[in-house]
Amino acid sequence: MRKHYIDNLRSMTILLLFPVHSFMVWNDFGTKFYIWQGENKLLSTLIVLVNPWFMPLLFVLAGMSARYALEKRSRRDFVRQRIRKLLIPFLCGLLFLVPFQTLYARKFFYGYEGGLVGHWKYFFTHLTDFSGYDGAFTPGHLWFILFLFIISMLSLAVFRLIPYQGAAKRAEKLPVPCVILLFIPVWLMYYLGNFGGFSIGKNLALFLLGYYFLSNDIVLDKLEKNIRWLTVLWISATVSSEALYYKYSYYGDLWVNFIGWLSVLVLLVLGRKFLNNRTKFTEYFNEASYPVYILHQSILTALAYYIVGICNVMWIQVICIGFGSFGLSIAAYHILGHIPIVREMIGCSTINRKHERTKNERTKT
Repeated sequence: MRKHYIDNLRSMTILLLFPVHSFMVWNDFGTKFYIWQGENKLLSTLIVLVNPWFMPLLFVLAGMSARYALEKRSRRDFVRQRIRKLLIPFLCGLLFLVPFQTLYARKFFYGYEGGLVGHWKYFFTHLTDFSGYDGAFTPGHLWFILFLFIISMLSLAVFRLIPYQGAAKRAEKLPVPCVILLFIPVWLMYYLGNFGGFSIGKNLALFLLGYYFLSNDIVLDKLEKNIRWLTVLWISATVSSEALYYKYSYYGDLWVNFIGWLSVLVLLVLGRKFLNNRTKFTEYFNEASYPVYILHQSILTALAYYIVGICNVMWIQVICIGFGSFGLSIAAYHILGHIPIVREMIGCSTINRKHERTKNERTKT
């Protein structure tokens, strides 16, 4: 039986990227963005509201999905699927999408007046801090896809060394407080393979915890029985975090990892309880979310460049960038998803299957 809440939580998390990346145009984190309009404490605090958990949740969900996938397919098929679904879109996005958004960063900050071809050469020959905010080389938002591919390959060795069934029995014996304390290895792994705050170690830990612990229904049942006090603790910690950041700009690693892990646990339980269903919208966006994720930041950056150039009212800029980039990303998904070669490049699956069904029907006719 398909666990729809996993797909629904993944889709909702990807939807959050539109307001988060729109607000990044006004972040006060000490680094700029591809397009940056100065610091705004309120918008930055709203980013902090979800920042501790929305990418960790995606890695946990990926680990859970990997467990269910490996129950139905061989390791060789799993690797092939990861190459097709992750590596190919990453490489294509790195070639064609990420240089496009760094082009606008270079235009915005340095007044670059050249074209995309000239910038494309610059992009692949200049290395700085990997942020891309200066127009130089970066994986951009596609770091998530690259990390997920690397982690998926590394995890296969772990799965062979530590079979799921043996680990599952130990996981089922853990009391809820011990499950909460699993944020400690996540926090410690943060410092392993850390590239400018993007950590392979931390996300590997989250992926493995999703695989071994949170894909286990007995563990989730145990968390659900304690959901009331877990939710109270989560809300209290989140409110405290918002207050600390808004007033003191406090964003400590240990605290953030605690809130992030606690948020993942609560959201998984609530999602399993209330989002384990299928509607026309969820069916549509579950399929659209991945290509929309791949496309969204390049579109958002270009749109932000033009919006801030023609409008000086911040709240209008925020609305236009957020809703405009969402609408354009959906439109791009539908247009590009019908081009045979491009479909694979942006990770389309629904349009792929519809195309195959139509082709089969025509063949039968």
